[in-house]
Amino acid sequence: MTKKQQFRVIVADEFHASFAEMICEEMAESAKARGTGIAKRSPDYIIQKMREGKAVIALTTEGEWAGFCYIETWEGEYVANSGLIVASKFRKSGLARAIKQRVFDLSRTKYPDAKIFGLTTGLAVMKINSELGYEPVPYSELTQDEAFWAGCKSCVNYDILMSKERKNCLCTAMLYDPKDHYAPEETTKFFEEHKSVFERLLKWKFLRSFRSFKNIKSILITLFQI
Repeated sequence: MTKKQQFRVIVADEFHASFAEMICEEMAESAKARGTGIAKRSPDYIIQKMREGKAVIALTTEGEWAGFCYIETWEGEYVANSGLIVASKFRKSGLARAIKQRVFDLSRTKYPDAKIFGLTTGLAVMKINSELGYEPVPYSELTQDEAFWAGCKSCVNYDILMSKERKNCLCTAMLYDPKDHYAPEETTKFFEEHKSVFERLLKWKFLRSFRSFKNIKSILITLFQI
């Protein structure tokens, strides 16, 4: 029987800077394989996050890099857990969930009053976010900081975002508001009950990516009949 791989999921620091290049390469390859966009980050940017204590890294017990995620802050009110990546050989091991939990906890510790949000094109990430208490929201509920949206310029879908006046894109927006949120059990239940609808919505957004449509909230209202 093959022994299950063990990981250490910890707050990164400058000691882990040697992994930055590898992390960026894995992010780019993952986006290419999925055929989706990603806001590109340089190794220097990743190292900066490590030095600031705003990143989480996963390592095997032998010290091999396995996964990563970092924190960004906007307007003093919003926090994004960005750049989640797991090394290809360690995917489907539950590691992504562990990293998301650790970076979520780090965000809550550093910024207890901030709204935590994310943008994703993946159903698996939507599931993890739901388990943490995130809810799907329209883009209007995200930060409007120009610096955040400027980070999308390196994404292959940036033209789609701008054609929709930043009201929608291929990514689904999800948010955790510490002052107004459902319990994780409730958001998890909601996701599981409507998983097939979310899956159809993601596919529909890709198929309709070059056509205009209304705010995501109106779409969800129609699909869920709420």
